Amino acid sequence: MFVLAAGAALAACSQSVGIAPPAKDSAGGTETQAAFTRFPDMPLPTKGDFDMERTMIFGGGDSWFGRLVINTSFGANEMFDFYQEHLPGYGWQEVTSLRSATSVLTYTRQDRVATIQIQERTIRGSEVTLTVSPRGLPKASPRAGSAVPAPIQPVQRIR
Repeated sequence: MFVLAAGAALAACSQSVGIAPPAKDSAGGTETQAAFTRFPDMPLPTKGDFDMERTMIFGGGDSWFGRLVINTSFGANEMFDFYQEHLPGYGWQEVTSLRSATSVLTYTRQDRVATIQIQERTIRGSEVTLTVSPRGLPKASPRAGSAVPAPIQPVQRIR
């Protein structure tokens, strides 16, 4: 009885939301998803949950940025292969990738950069941390009348 109560308490504390696969729209037969789980420019595994305590998203559509943390039942190698195979189909271009205990993939798309970190979970599956951010900040130009710092002079050696 105690084990059931402890399990229910742990489940109630969980801050995750499932990633629902697309559902058929009854009117036109098209695929739709709940707005929260919709990231049209990023492939997501169908068997997974968003870790809501560590997920932070700004914006929407093709211009969202932030961090998605996904716990999935797929292994780390499967997730690495999944992203390498599917990201180009969404318009992302690979910059670099490293398969290791914590695998890292970096991709660019238009004016954004995506970094994907994948780690095995202790019991089963893997954790995917997907960070998307703007490619760079615009160069700031000095305001009229403001002081522009002088270039740094090289250090001279004294003999």
